[in-house]
Amino acid sequence: MAGTSPTRLLRAGQSGRCRQCGNRIDLYQRADQRPIALHPTELTTIHVPEPCRWHLGGGIAYPHSDGSPWCRIPHAVLCPRRTPLCRTSPYLDALRRQLAVRTRRLTDTGTFTPAPPAESCSQTAQRPARPVVQILLCRYLAEHTLEHIRCVAQTRNRHRCPHPVLAPTGHAGTWRLLPTAPRHGQLALPDVLMAVYDLGHLPYSEQLRWRAQRCPQHVTAPGAADLALAGWQPFDPLLHATYVRTRLPHPPARPRRNR
Repeated sequence: MAGTSPTRLLRAGQSGRCRQCGNRIDLYQRADQRPIALHPTELTTIHVPEPCRWHLGGGIAYPHSDGSPWCRIPHAVLCPRRTPLCRTSPYLDALRRQLAVRTRRLTDTGTFTPAPPAESCSQTAQRPARPVVQILLCRYLAEHTLEHIRCVAQTRNRHRCPHPVLAPTGHAGTWRLLPTAPRHGQLALPDVLMAVYDLGHLPYSEQLRWRAQRCPQHVTAPGAADLALAGWQPFDPLLHATYVRTRLPHPPARPRRNR
């Protein structure tokens, strides 16, 4: 990894499978540090509409063409389980059908199981599977429960760190009921208070550690590369309304002592 690279994410092995269709995807960071899943192969630029063209530079994905006859395309445009957000071409429609056939084959052989529908907004006070976390006055939707948010740093053995971001002792956030806030002029949910894991009272360095998704051991090792993208997703009160919880979760039960 070059020292001048704008990202600390190693490009080796940063691929996965779409949770909805099972086809292979390549994961990259955008200029705003948000993740994006791209189709693993390059396509001819003339076959891709201009709004769907992406190119890579220094490990960062940029949403436009770089002037070459080849470009990358977001997987969301080709995913057979999603509705494309831009106008497609006959070439892309044929590629979507190929991916749909592959999805059916993976499903029939038991290699791939489609992700279950998102859990409904339950009014029970259980700990949310994907909590909303407030870091540096910005709200993010976590990928896992707080206890299962894993450090993304690379260890000396070149494996991903197994430690959680949540420290077993020391600083921790506070569950609070906060109003939903609109983003970029959008309409928010009216008069709704939602449960937010607020880290705003923690020191600035501690909030940076959470946003970088690093454990307390790797926060002091800035030279360690990242083996995975941070799982934070900018929270949108409309797109993520399913994950809004209107009651605070119960604290974990303490074991009783025998007298």
